[in-house]
Amino acid sequence: MSSKVERLLHRWHKYLGLSRQSPSSWYRDRLHEELQERRVASTFWRKVSETSDVFFSISRARHDGFPVRRLPHFAASRHSLVYAYMLAKYTSRWKFYRATAILCGVGDYSSVREVVNPSKDHKLEEVATRHRIDPIKFKRVGCRLRRIWPLLP
Repeated sequence: MSSKVERLLHRWHKYLGLSRQSPSSWYRDRLHEELQERRVASTFWRKVSETSDVFFSISRARHDGFPVRRLPHFAASRHSLVYAYMLAKYTSRWKFYRATAILCGVGDYSSVREVVNPSKDHKLEEVATRHRIDPIKFKRVGCRLRRIWPLLP
């Protein structure tokens, strides 16, 4: 992988500031799940989305100090779309949760650093519980915000 891409990903992961997970097998398990989903993807956009999830899992693990695998050598013709999709998808999710926390009146909204898919109601409740936010209010606000927020699958 290009050192420019590595630097960009490092800065991006630092910006997201996601919590380090434990045990270390968590990273391997996530990658395994994403690889399975990538294998069954049938449409072009589903393959791009699932490949972006695989790249995210690898780059996050590497950033957190758990190099489960290396990212493929960057080839613009093969990877530009995947990286652009990944950056847009996960940054949009991260900002969605921040905006939801702000709209819920959370004083320390900057501590809300999440990228799980907010299209499922139970995920909104899980995030709220993790951050000690009223899950009913967070879910209500999140459901309304989902109608206008540009979320990628």
